[in-house]
Amino acid sequence: VQILLKLWRNGFSLDDGELRSYSDPTNAQFLESVKRGEIPVELQRLVHGGQVNLDMEDHQEQEYVKPRLRFKAFSGEGQKLGSLTPEIVSTPSSPEEEEKSILNAPVLIDDSMPATKIQIRLADGSRLIQRFNQTHRIKDIRDFIIQSRPAFAASDFVLVTTFPNRELTDESLTLQEADILNTVILQQLK
Repeated sequence: VQILLKLWRNGFSLDDGELRSYSDPTNAQFLESVKRGEIPVELQRLVHGGQVNLDMEDHQEQEYVKPRLRFKAFSGEGQKLGSLTPEIVSTPSSPEEEEKSILNAPVLIDDSMPATKIQIRLADGSRLIQRFNQTHRIKDIRDFIIQSRPAFAASDFVLVTTFPNRELTDESLTLQEADILNTVILQQLK
């Protein structure tokens, strides 16, 4: 993730966002981390362990002026024609809810090992997002679905990749061996 930090006479801003005062203790802690050459905790949470490139611009001779809103051509989601992707009926309404579903997940993660996020689109139209280690197996995804949605325990279902569509039949493969790191998996009822 690319983030631009602009220092102004009366505060600082991130990616042309709102002015943040130097006197606020949270903001002071943020800037202290940057001065030490560390990525602030706030940004680490934002990218969920991904890579952050923090650029800085010095405008300390100027007062902050709120930037005009830029036109965004399209900011919604799209659907591929002919895709097996089901319509999403219920999704987390906020990033906090999504994060909460990840934190309450029944999957044990070894933080010393490489991890990945898998989005699972369920047959009922809802979705789950979960962190797994790359050494977890496809069977662990199936078990996670059943633990998260016990109604599927009695259902016969298969797991399928999106594009290209491929049924994940060998559940003993690791996520890395199956080449499904950071992907979307579909649950299809038989």
